[in-house]
Amino acid sequence: MRFRVKAYSANPTKTVVKARGFEVVIDEPKELGGTDSGANPVEYLLAAYAGCINVMAHIIAKEMEFQLDGVEIDLVGNLNPGRVFGSSFEERAGYKEIEIVINPKCNATQEVLDRWLEAIVARCPVGDNVKNNTPVKLRVKQ
Repeated sequence: MRFRVKAYSANPTKTVVKARGFEVVIDEPKELGGTDSGANPVEYLLAAYAGCINVMAHIIAKEMEFQLDGVEIDLVGNLNPGRVFGSSFEERAGYKEIEIVINPKCNATQEVLDRWLEAIVARCPVGDNVKNNTPVKLRVKQ
């Protein structure tokens, strides 16, 4: 499967992204110079990860034959904005670590939930992209 998004700059901090028939607004909070009209790129990364975990959680629960009535997912990532703003190049620009807590609404045993979580980690495409080096080819079109 191949997925594509197209984006354009609405202003220096606001990006409008089109994905299929959907439009997503990405912006920075006011304290980072934005207009706060949408989540920022690193928040969308966490949101994408949460969405992927949700889908995988339900698919795998069905495969494992237990009823999952819902799931709450809390993701937290810490990063140092120094590299983004060019004031420090000692640390990487991205998240140093992402902590995820999943709270399933079900009556499965801890043993089943441990296998379920292991399968989510192994099969979530967003998690795979976050954890592994993915080649990126970037070019300028004139």
